[in-house]
Amino acid sequence: MLELKDITKKFPGVLALDRVSMSIRRAEVHALVGENGAGKSTLIRVLSGAQGGWSGQILLHGKPVQLSTPHDALRIGIATIHQELTLCSNLSVRENIFLGREPVGVAGNILWSVMNASVTTVLDKLALGVDPNMEVAHLSVANRQLVEIARALTIKAQLVVMDEPTSSLSGTDVDRLFKVIRDLKAEGIAVLYVSHKMEEIFQIADRITVLRDGQTVGTFERQEASQEQIVALMVGRPVNMLYEKRHSSTMPVIFRARGLSHPGRFSNVSFDLRAGEILGIAGLVGAGRTEVARAIFGLDAAASGRIWIDGRWRSLPRSPSEGMRLGIGLIPEDRKEQGLVLSMTVKENISLRWLVARMRSFFVTDELESTLAREYIERLQIRTPGQDQIVRNLSGGNQQKIVVAKWLAARSKILFFDEPTRGIDVGAKKEIHDLMLELVSQGIGIVMISSELPEILGMSHRILVMHEGEITGAFVAEEASAERIMACAAGLSRNEVPFPEGEDE
Repeated sequence: MLELKDITKKFPGVLALDRVSMSIRRAEVHALVGENGAGKSTLIRVLSGAQGGWSGQILLHGKPVQLSTPHDALRIGIATIHQELTLCSNLSVRENIFLGREPVGVAGNILWSVMNASVTTVLDKLALGVDPNMEVAHLSVANRQLVEIARALTIKAQLVVMDEPTSSLSGTDVDRLFKVIRDLKAEGIAVLYVSHKMEEIFQIADRITVLRDGQTVGTFERQEASQEQIVALMVGRPVNMLYEKRHSSTMPVIFRARGLSHPGRFSNVSFDLRAGEILGIAGLVGAGRTEVARAIFGLDAAASGRIWIDGRWRSLPRSPSEGMRLGIGLIPEDRKEQGLVLSMTVKENISLRWLVARMRSFFVTDELESTLAREYIERLQIRTPGQDQIVRNLSGGNQQKIVVAKWLAARSKILFFDEPTRGIDVGAKKEIHDLMLELVSQGIGIVMISSELPEILGMSHRILVMHEGEITGAFVAEEASAERIMACAAGLSRNEVPFPEGEDE
């Protein structure tokens, strides 16, 4: 249906796409994979008409097409659903679906009846039970994504490009999305599925194209390839995707939480954390996991409960600065919005918290700051042209390492990792995992919140499961399974482990 021939795009000092060629068949799910920086995003922009200045040829049903603007792409039936959804929150579902394409009468008036009939038909098709007049701001992430798909269907798309479509979805919503994708395929619509998640790709894709360093490495039928082979082609080296078996830590408890509550968000959350331990917290989106981490860090002054740290019981921190003084660090779910200052350099981001702690004690020279940055760039193997590189220009994996470096430089001894590998490629994911294991080997305690079951099962020494703001399951690594965790996450089962007597005081 669609063929790309020798697509090439150069930026100053960077060859983003180097003669990329691939084909997409009618009614297939075609996965596009590669490390961050491999050229996937640039190729998506070319297909969506948002990227100019490229060379090569695109053929639709054998005929050349020119994609100079997003309107060009929509006109020939290419719809793109970006990782960052492009809906207008203050407009209704109906208005978003037809935004820029409103049917008008001879007098220039919008034909609302025509619009309503089309919207009702497409929403029924997707089994999206929402009011077309509802503002998009009130929809869940999963439903917003389905609104984007509804928009694609109303333009009679031949190809739907999905960029990291499950990055913010729960397991139930992923299943729902996959059903929609299979329905699109059954209607003859092709889907270009871009994702870092190998399990999903091998579940939904018919064929897989691998990009590396801006070049096409190859295209493979799903049945003829293994996850290990695809990952090795992506990173240019074999990557061990298997997790080593974890065993419960025997080191002393360094942190305790008791009776943490915030009405409407979470209630009666209690747990212990040992030195040298990764405590995984699993659960569906909206279970309250992130809210608990934010409360312990000091971002939720309305929360109640008590924590034990540095050998004494105390109330929850009332501000992030108080949490930081206790040695607590938070690697947030959204690193770009909450973990980094994207316009600042690598050096400035790494030393940010470290400088705050020393502002009142002595003057800090640029040489001292550079020495600190150099230490953590080498220690964490941050790939950057230099410590004066602007952070927004680095890959997601290297940005994540900089957030971690900031807290290590501040001497944090308890780290909360919220979705530590969301949106980063498999090579960088392995590096983040190795880094976490190195940190716990040095006695740091880690609480890891993750929506990826393989990550929870493979990285955690112990696992807590949350459902609707409560802990419904607690497992040691040896006893945990995907089935048991999901049963607790869905509220279908409870498996709570009581705390030993005498450890609460």
